[in-house]
Amino acid sequence: MPSNVDVVEALLFASDSPLEAERIREVLDLENAEEGRTLVRDLAARYDAEARGLQIVEVGGGYRMVTRPDMAPWLVRLARVRTRVRLSRPALEALAIVAYKQPVSRPEIDAARGVNSEGVLENLLERRLVRIAGRKEAPGRPFLFETTREFLVAFGLRDLADLPKVEGELVLPDLGATASSAAGPDGNTVDSTPSGEDSAESASDSAVGASPSAVHADAQTQQDPGPGGTGIPAGR
Repeated sequence: MPSNVDVVEALLFASDSPLEAERIREVLDLENAEEGRTLVRDLAARYDAEARGLQIVEVGGGYRMVTRPDMAPWLVRLARVRTRVRLSRPALEALAIVAYKQPVSRPEIDAARGVNSEGVLENLLERRLVRIAGRKEAPGRPFLFETTREFLVAFGLRDLADLPKVEGELVLPDLGATASSAAGPDGNTVDSTPSGEDSAESASDSAVGASPSAVHADAQTQQDPGPGGTGIPAGR
């Protein structure tokens, strides 16, 4: 029969969120939550004594099994090898515009690329390379996009100052003028641009300004090593 400490170790390993002491009490049918905390402390002491690559930390009102900070360099290498994923040219175009002009709205990205960017932005959001930073104070209050820490890790950048320098400057078109020229007879704006990443592929050559190829094409999404390179939850 496994000991209660061994059971707690398995619970922490399998849990995808911080495990509360009360939950440990329920699973092990303990008398009170304090017994659960004692078991976690015993397990943490065992890890510390054996100098393992994992540690137990208290976060968000519960406990998690995470990697130690000094394991971060090897974990980053593992993530790069395991999750290497090439980005399509449309995705790279949109990502480059966000990287160099952030925070930037989707209408501005659409205007710069000359094609609807909804599909590629959804793809970049799913890969956590960009995130929504808020809304722009403009008609319709469109979302603003900016790059994430995962973007920096994927491209091997310390910060945005490490972005490759490009010749010239990416100038976003005047959306007011664009809207006026696209207005129909009744004064309403006409949107005839195709939607999605597939249609964006065929129109990728229409990008203007700085070349997105300045950003390395071998983009790869990776696990976030957390602040200071620590805190990657143990695998499930």
